Amino acid sequence: MIEAPDSAWPYPRPDSPPLLTPEQAEYTLDVWLVPRFSMLTLFCLLEPLRVANRFGRDLFAWRLLSADGEAVVASNGVRIDVDGALESLEDSARLMVVSSYEAEATVRFQDRAVLRRIAAHGGWLGGLDTAPFILARAGVLEGCGVALHWESVPAFRLEFPELEISPARYEFDATRMTGSGGAASIDMMLEWIERAYGPALADAVGRQLVHERGRGEGGGKRQRYGELPRSAVRALAVMEANLAQALPIPEVCRLAGQSQRQLTRLFQRHFGETPRQCYLGMRLDRARQLLADSRCLVTEAALATGFTQPAHFTRAYRRRFEEAPSVTAERGSSVESGREGGVAV
Repeated sequence: MIEAPDSAWPYPRPDSPPLLTPEQAEYTLDVWLVPRFSMLTLFCLLEPLRVANRFGRDLFAWRLLSADGEAVVASNGVRIDVDGALESLEDSARLMVVSSYEAEATVRFQDRAVLRRIAAHGGWLGGLDTAPFILARAGVLEGCGVALHWESVPAFRLEFPELEISPARYEFDATRMTGSGGAASIDMMLEWIERAYGPALADAVGRQLVHERGRGEGGGKRQRYGELPRSAVRALAVMEANLAQALPIPEVCRLAGQSQRQLTRLFQRHFGETPRQCYLGMRLDRARQLLADSRCLVTEAALATGFTQPAHFTRAYRRRFEEAPSVTAERGSSVESGREGGVAV
């Protein structure tokens, strides 16, 4: 059972941030609403992203789409206005398809062509409830585990015997995501948040939604936060959401709803270090991950984790990992032949 909030404001910032545009957010999720879609699934899909934006940074935006750009009626009869038409999507879009009853009744050839175009360009595709039928008929689920609503499993297995049906409530691959819809969509989005910004933020968002995360997916990493005081979890969430633009510790304390003296005592008791030391370590760990994956140069990794002075970054990195960041970058670059390594500093 989830505990009640221990402060007047359950959120780190009491003001509700405005809805973000794709230009303002770090990630944008496009959502294709198929007529008679599940309203519950849509709410559970978007609410974790909205709540995540309340932890000090503009992280997620979303756009609602329909096949023709006109309003869509959900299975409960509610009419939902949309932001655009499916065909307007770029090749690199991150698209989630939400359907329910009669998933294929209104899907046209040109709609499936959009899915194939995004897949061909390495884009990100997902489907909830009965939407895996739409993705499978477009031929974009080969080699992926498929999760969908349990009522649809027999029909899906009959039509697509070559595809692997997962018993999990959702499946999260590098560029594909499928799920059973409904409340399981909350866990799916928390998984995305955890992969993008760390388990503390995902755990904090789940708490604000008064939601117990499923134990079947990704539970191991979250257990280390289960016994922490709520203010410590909120502080970790704020830190993980602000690795690229490091906040002053007093601002972290304000967003976490705890005085700096009290938060320092909590961190020293549970982690053996101050909030400042913990925050610095998190930023350096993220920098090391970036360099090891050989996706950026040393200077880029430094800027991506809030270090504006290369010399300061290098000194802190050496102290934590006992090697220069350029060494990590060179080791990572050997994994990808032909990729230019990091700049030594």
